[in-house]
Amino acid sequence: MEVKIGVQHTPREIVLESGLSAGEVESAVAEALTGKAQLLSLTDEKGRKVLVPADRIAYVEIGEPSTRRVGFGAL
Repeated sequence: MEVKIGVQHTPREIVLESGLSAGEVESAVAEALTGKAQLLSLTDEKGRKVLVPADRIAYVEIGEPSTRRVGFGAL
């Protein structure tokens, strides 16, 4: 699932492919925004961890689950 995170005062957004479901990403974002967590912490499919301070989150865009595409014909 593709997740885009906009960070305040930063011209680029953070884009990562996460193995989490849309509900799991949404609950992690909600915990960060309600103050239960100081950081939004997500792990991408390669095992890299992304940490964003909760007070700097501008927006979070949760994409649709994508299937793995293979070959030249996959567009």
